[in-house]
Amino acid sequence: MAISQTSNTVERKQSSFMKFLNSKKVVPYIFVSPFLISFLILTVYPAIQGIIMSFQSVLPGQVNFIGLANYERVFNPTFYRALTNTTIYVVLTVTILTILPIILAIILDSKFIKLKTLFRASLFMPALASTIVAGMIFRLMFGETDSGAANQILNWLGFDSVDWMFNAWSGMMLMVMLCVWKWLGVNILYFLAALQNVPEELYEASEIDGATIMQKFWYVTLPFLKPVTIFVVTISIINGFRMFEESYVFWPAGSPGNIGLTVVSYIYQQGIQQNDMGFGAAIGVILMIIIFIVSFIQLILTGAFKRGDE
Repeated sequence: MAISQTSNTVERKQSSFMKFLNSKKVVPYIFVSPFLISFLILTVYPAIQGIIMSFQSVLPGQVNFIGLANYERVFNPTFYRALTNTTIYVVLTVTILTILPIILAIILDSKFIKLKTLFRASLFMPALASTIVAGMIFRLMFGETDSGAANQILNWLGFDSVDWMFNAWSGMMLMVMLCVWKWLGVNILYFLAALQNVPEELYEASEIDGATIMQKFWYVTLPFLKPVTIFVVTISIINGFRMFEESYVFWPAGSPGNIGLTVVSYIYQQGIQQNDMGFGAAIGVILMIIIFIVSFIQLILTGAFKRGDE
């Protein structure tokens, strides 16, 4: 009898526990818990440790708190050069990876283009390639010798060869080209998906009212693309400031005159190569603050925080 009562008690507890897990208030948290746990372990914890490390002098077997000494060293000519290069890179990539995908997406979405599925698949393929592997191909194409593919084309056109990786303008162009080649197709797919939500009736009504192609684009298409545009600009800004591979693949040992040095490259240079982890962490914290401020300003200017009815 006692065993039966104990069994019934266990079953009731299990039943109540399962009801608790299946309740509407608990189920959503169960589904999002894997993301929350991974976010806390892989993002929040390293970020907190990085902030703590930025106030330390980290040497093999010796860690000392040194206050703001690392931050006092951050703002130097090399950091300003890295920040300038990164800012130029961000402006160029955000501009190109926003405007060009919109134009190409509209062209691909038109009724006159055949084999749309083939084009979409081919445009997405570069995103699957490794940046390092693609960068090695770019290095061969834009080699400084006359045998490089780019210099051969210039020589055929009557121009002199260019030392692509030894000039500031050409070095920046290589990094931007590699980024655009890799992510252009992804952004095109974003805008293609957004174009499917534009009601065809609006285009028909605008044609009846005598709207031109540019007027239909400005007053019909562009408003529907605004949410995706804000998303693309935001991720492009974040990815631009945290760019590392595009710089490293062209200048693994450092660029001449720091023409390809970015903020993340500077973190790698100081924290890993020179084993100054505390100083590298301080640069990382400054970079995190810069990304947050720039992204926040961009979201305010684009009206991302406004309600839909405003």
